Amino acid sequence: MSRPLRLAAWLLAALLACGPLGVVAAELSREQALKQLSHKDAASRLAALQRLHEIGRFRDGDALAKLLFDEDGDNRQASEAALWAVWSRSGDAQIDALYKKGMAQMNASQADEAITTFSEIIRRKPDFAEGWNKRATVYFFTKRYTESLADCAEVMKRNPNHFGALSGYGQIYAQLDDLDKALEYFEKALAVNPNMQGVALNILALRKLRAERARKAI
Repeated sequence: MSRPLRLAAWLLAALLACGPLGVVAAELSREQALKQLSHKDAASRLAALQRLHEIGRFRDGDALAKLLFDEDGDNRQASEAALWAVWSRSGDAQIDALYKKGMAQMNASQADEAITTFSEIIRRKPDFAEGWNKRATVYFFTKRYTESLADCAEVMKRNPNHFGALSGYGQIYAQLDDLDKALEYFEKALAVNPNMQGVALNILALRKLRAERARKAI
């Protein structure tokens, strides 16, 4: 072995000995990525988040949710994106295909068709929380608030970290003019995910509106 080659081999060994810091995100196994989430280096945590965005599973949600409070802004955003990604994986190829179909219908404003598709997902795989969440979303946009609230409850039974469903509760109660309930759920959503700027603005607006109503009531 020539001297340059010996040097290159030594550097490679040193990097591997240092642990996850020297591992490229695409090379991480799921187990390595989960372990690397607690690395002291922000770039290493980001690599782990990016990898779990690609290959993570629903049960990784608790570990990912901790990074919503990361000191690094990029990591907080990556954690939120990774959570949405793992929540959208049912573990069943046929259900995932139906989910993709339902999302396309929802994005095309085909509400009835989307409700039918998400209802079929729920029938086939009721433990898949995101099926309930997406049907709750369509119900909300079609002003079927009672049904949307019921589906949000099903989401939370299966996924207590679901800041989207908590925010959904807040949106529904705001539409129903129940300011106290709306504030309660927006605050719960922000407690799980402090990066939701829209929710923070909703809280400020609702507090102002509630105070104005209280003054007028005197």
